Amino acid sequence: MDNVTHSLVGLMMARVSKQNAAMMIVAANLPDIDIVSGLSGTVTYLQYHRGLTHALIAAPILALLPMLLFRSRNWTSYIACLAGVLSHLLLDWTNIYGIRLLLPFSSKWLHLDMTDVVDPWILLALLFAVAAPALSGLVGAEIGAKSNTGAKKGWAYAALSFLLIYEVSRLFAHERAESMLTARTWNGRLARNVAALPNRWSPFSWRGVIQGEGYVVGAEINLPTEMEEGRTEYSAGPNEAALKTRPFQVFSSFNQLPFWQKEKQPDGTTEVRLLDLRFGTPEFPGFTATAVLDEQGKVKASHFAFGKLPVGK
Repeated sequence: MDNVTHSLVGLMMARVSKQNAAMMIVAANLPDIDIVSGLSGTVTYLQYHRGLTHALIAAPILALLPMLLFRSRNWTSYIACLAGVLSHLLLDWTNIYGIRLLLPFSSKWLHLDMTDVVDPWILLALLFAVAAPALSGLVGAEIGAKSNTGAKKGWAYAALSFLLIYEVSRLFAHERAESMLTARTWNGRLARNVAALPNRWSPFSWRGVIQGEGYVVGAEINLPTEMEEGRTEYSAGPNEAALKTRPFQVFSSFNQLPFWQKEKQPDGTTEVRLLDLRFGTPEFPGFTATAVLDEQGKVKASHFAFGKLPVGK
């Protein structure tokens, strides 16, 4: 989840628990301290982001850091900071990027695919909970009413309750969308793998990805019952030379919906691309590892980007 959302959740938790707001905002964002890995490039960032700092085993240690920073030494502050760190892990678990929650015992990426990395409905609800007490205070001042000291806490409870109800409803919607994909055959046979990916703007719209042997089918789902099948795309298949390069190795360990493309270039080289269909489509790719092969099939250059970019950019 984006850091604005994490920060606002930390603020709401501070208002409910009566803890230092700055301390709780830091706690709710602290697992993303691994963002410093980006200083060494996108491949290193992809390799380490949402790794050990996002693991359950690290949460009790991370919770100590905000306490030390704000010089708080009581158990209630520690429990609140731990809850803030865990809120970060839970929100990251719900979205399509995923989280390696079980490190160092398992490097498996866990992702519920319920929400996008940025969810505008969660963000809007949290922002409203921040603004509402201030707006009600202005209205109260105009009519001479006494200020409601519990307004911030009440709106914080409302925002966190909305977040819980919203996430549970998204979970059921995701299960419904996946069941629609698995209930039928594709290209005359059962799919090898299906995924229902959320639409950022509509809780009722989902993008279905159906993987078969050498092909992928897209499907647009509008709950509760409507599903429209899109185009079928055919995968070029894995390239062993590209898979020996670091960008492809790191990306392959992250990739949950792999799709390969191969394209001959005018200069005689071949461009090989590995996509993750959670982020974009074969026509409009998102996360992409790219390699350029010479005429003998040897890798001349390889690159990873959070979007389709030429090698070497």
